[in-house]
Order: sequence, then structure tokens, then C-alpha cells
Amino acid sequence: MIASAEAVGLAELGDTSSASAALVVANGVAMEVAVAHADHLDGDVTLAMHKALLGSTEPESSGKWRTVQNWIGVSISSPHEAIFVPSHPDRVPMAINDLERFLVRDDLPTLVQAAIAHAQFETIHPFTDGNGRTGRALVHSLLRAEELTRQVTVPLSVGLLADIRSYFDALTAYRDGNPEPIVERLANATFAAINNGRTLVDELHTVRATWDDVITARRGATAWRLADMLLSQPVVDSPLLQRQLGVTAPAALGAIEQFVETDLLVKVSGRQRYRRYCAPRVLEALDTVADRADPCVSG
Repeated sequence: MIASAEAVGLAELGDTSSASAALVVANGVAMEVAVAHADHLDGDVTLAMHKALLGSTEPESSGKWRTVQNWIGVSISSPHEAIFVPSHPDRVPMAINDLERFLVRDDLPTLVQAAIAHAQFETIHPFTDGNGRTGRALVHSLLRAEELTRQVTVPLSVGLLADIRSYFDALTAYRDGNPEPIVERLANATFAAINNGRTLVDELHTVRATWDDVITARRGATAWRLADMLLSQPVVDSPLLQRQLGVTAPAALGAIEQFVETDLLVKVSGRQRYRRYCAPRVLEALDTVADRADPCVSG
């Protein structure tokens, strides 16, 4: 089940009622780690990504290479008839070191290199859980390192996982010695994500433009800064505004009240000073992105 944009926003503020939303937030933190360390991709960075992903749910295994045999298949008790069985856990560190050397090569087109690196990572399958999400974060880190992305992360899961069967077939082909399908898959996913992202930007600009005729505060007031903030943080509370905008509690509450009066914000949870609010039109645009993509982001 895909978490709604509202559920994700609440999870970012500490709400723990939605497990799927918490997973999305963890994915985002892992992506931040990946991008922050794009200039030196190595095993330690990969472990940090994994710990960001699973540190709160699987603390005993997060940020650690697997020490047991795993496999991909329908049975959790036996690798018999498994779709794929990775190498013995003792070989994981050596395989990761080899992947590190591949990541710093400069003789391949970046998308080709990213696709092969991702496929190899999934083939190593170095963790007991979270391999897919960590492997996709690794792709984003490489794209940032090669400056194909500079300010945003392109949501590659939009296309990469839209057809799970095709994705797994591409990984199988890679393991059989044919890298072309996974390279094509990642390239197509990249263009799909770019198109989806551009559409979202246009929709958010349209939403923001309509607010100019509604906000009555003087220019430079907290309300205008809140309007810009809501495009990237559509679920807010007073403490968040105080931290993000550097304003007092009365100023934050005053801006929120102005937006509530004009229906730009609506209350979604909490009481008194713990109330949380959302921007419905921004959430609608974000949920539309998910509807266009409809990816499965687990793994």
C-alpha cells in the first residue's frame, strides 16, 4: 500500500500511525545520506544508507553486511526452487570492494554505469533486508557524483518498479551476462521520472500562483514565507514553522490562522498547540504524482 502525501507529512512530524508512511520517510533519509556522500562512494556510505533505512525498525541488522545466506523466492525456509541465490555471506565484503572500484570508473556513460552498479548491488544482495531500497539510493548517489542531478533527486522508482516483472527479468538477464535490459530499464525510468517531475513542478507553480490573490498579509510577512514553504512541506505545525522560518510562536500561529481562515490550510490532527495542518491542493498534486507512477517501493 502506497502512503498518501498527508500520511508521509505527518510521519515527518513524528506521527507513528502509518507504517508505510514511516517507510517512505526512512527512504528519504537514506536518500539524503546517499546524496550527502556522493563524492566518496564506498562501503561505509552504503552501510550508512542502510542504517538510515532500517535503523528504527531493524536495529540489530541495520548498517551491517549479512552474515547468513539469503535468497529470492517464494519460500522463506529453503532456497530450493529460489529465483536467485546470492553468494555466500563471507564473500560480501570482497564483492562490495569490487563494486566500489567500478563506481569510480570514468570510462562509461553515467546511466550505463548506474544501471550496472545497481544490478550488481542487487546481485550481491549484501543485506538481509532493504537491498532494493539501498540499491536505488546508490543510483541517486552516483547520479549526484557525476552531476547529472544537482539540486533534486529524480524519483527513478516511478519507472524502474512500475513493472515489477520486467524489472526482475532485467536483473535475471544481467546475471546471465546480458546488461542491456537493465540499462534500458534505468534509462526509460529516468525519462519517465523527469517527465513526471516536470509535471509536478508545473502543478505546484499553478497552485502557488493562485495563493497570491488570497494572502492579504504585507509582503515579507511570515504568511508569505509559509506559502513558499508549503510547496515542499505541505504538512506543518507551529514548532516546525518556528524552526524552519526562525519566527516566534505567536508569528507562526498567526500565519497558520490566516491560512486556515482562507482554506489554504486545514487541521488534520492534534489539539491546541499540538495541532497539525495540511495544504490540500499541494497534497493533491503530490498524490497525483504517485497515481501516475504507482510504483512498489518495498524491498
